[in-house]
Amino acid sequence: MSTSAVMSLSEGAPVSALSSAALLSFVLLTTPLDAGAHAPLPTCTSGTRQVELMAGQPDVKHEVCIRPGRSTSFFFNAKLARVELPEPERFRVIKDETGFTLMATQALPAGERVPVTVSFQEGTPASATFTLVVHPSEVEHEVLVMRRERTVASYREGEQRALEEARQCRWENARLQVECTAQVGLTTLLSLKIMGEKGVPSKSLEDEVSACPGNTLTPVKAHSYRSDTGHTTEDGRKRVRLAVVQELRNTGDTPWTLAEAVLVGPRGEEWKALAVWPLKPIPPGQSGHVVVEVEVPEAQAHSTFTLKLWSQEGGARGELFDGVTFP
Repeated sequence: MSTSAVMSLSEGAPVSALSSAALLSFVLLTTPLDAGAHAPLPTCTSGTRQVELMAGQPDVKHEVCIRPGRSTSFFFNAKLARVELPEPERFRVIKDETGFTLMATQALPAGERVPVTVSFQEGTPASATFTLVVHPSEVEHEVLVMRRERTVASYREGEQRALEEARQCRWENARLQVECTAQVGLTTLLSLKIMGEKGVPSKSLEDEVSACPGNTLTPVKAHSYRSDTGHTTEDGRKRVRLAVVQELRNTGDTPWTLAEAVLVGPRGEEWKALAVWPLKPIPPGQSGHVVVEVEVPEAQAHSTFTLKLWSQEGGARGELFDGVTFP
């Protein structure tokens, strides 16, 4: 509000005669708008405060209570490179590679928020920011910061993904050897240890597999195969190798080339194909064979599955075939 506006307000009617709305407007317009000053104070931890920094998660500015004249110490499980604090002359700071201790040496107003950023010598996350909140009566003396580069779950997920990629690479290598050298496939199966002593049982699916509405491909013939392996799951369950060979007719107007496949269980669980073959198109109006191989826990191998195929030519829906079973 301008000075002239304030003067006319004071020289006019008494304050008691002002309407409530006018008085409220006067108070709001003449009060400084400091959002930080009105932000609620955080809850302070009486003992040691523990903070976890997780790689890959958004940078959260953790609020830490400080009080002028009292010290707050930060301890880290990773070596520090530097500590950045605005207006450092307002604080006394002692730091080394394992952490730092600070204390406000000036009478800072309650509720003021001061950011402090730490950078690590190596690893991820590379840095972290904390918000120092000036509290009128409380202080957090110790803050223990644990930086975790990866969770146990992410390690397990990465390990499982690496195993699946290695299996697929072995299968691709075997397939290339067969195509290039024209050797009999049983030798490859035995060398890769993906055929048990009982061989490879097969089952005709000619009267079982059906194409879902909207498919471009219709089944002509189908066989399924099963092979015991020496592989087990993380909890020790036996895994088996399953394969589906289908002769499919392309009823569309463009070529269709197999790109990837997924075997879907009755409860919606999915097993991505370790390998698909061959990677050559089925021309419009003609038929061609496709081979899909997966590896699943033995307990799930006796279910009835849906086979979902995607083409290299595009199409998000994919081709769906119900009634896939294995011997």
